[in-house]
Amino acid sequence: MEYYSSHINKLIEEFSRLPGIGAKSAQRLAFHVLNMPKDQVESLAHAIVDAKENVQYCKCCYTLTDQEICPICSNPKRNKKVIMVVENTRDLAAYEKTGKFDGVYHVLHGAISPMLGIGPDDIKLKELMERISQQDVEEVIIATNSSLEGETTAMYISKLLKPAGIKVTRIASGVPVGGDLEYIDEVTLLRALEGRVEL
Repeated sequence: MEYYSSHINKLIEEFSRLPGIGAKSAQRLAFHVLNMPKDQVESLAHAIVDAKENVQYCKCCYTLTDQEICPICSNPKRNKKVIMVVENTRDLAAYEKTGKFDGVYHVLHGAISPMLGIGPDDIKLKELMERISQQDVEEVIIATNSSLEGETTAMYISKLLKPAGIKVTRIASGVPVGGDLEYIDEVTLLRALEGRVEL
């Protein structure tokens, strides 16, 4: 039996498609939006459409940005010889919050996961290899999550880069196994960065 009108049900259904939003949360969000002033709802809708239309991949590191080249890659003060490889833009932001890394990043947008059918060609690995072949890189820091997928990806990248004679390091285990970088505090991230080891 339908409890709400078709418009409310459609709104709840759309919210429930978002990651981490179950039926109850979707319902709560839908009613919150319905109780918001119309100008705030229009502002929210405009922000979503505007972000979708204007956000793209940085042509260099593949983070999400509204420019052709992101502010980190275009900053002349950053050390372009050290590249930190992360799984997603949220992980990049987590490391930027430490304020201690002056290199540049490469965002993979995922990790190798045979169980989920995600192979090396499904993430930005080919782009990483092209980037390394075109510029002078001294070190690649692999900062993927300490999960099975993250470790698999780290080992795969290490095997690809070793023949090129590039120093490949992995962030230290200050990051708990199974933990996502975006939820870890800056001090732990900093310890993991400082205690990285060569693979």
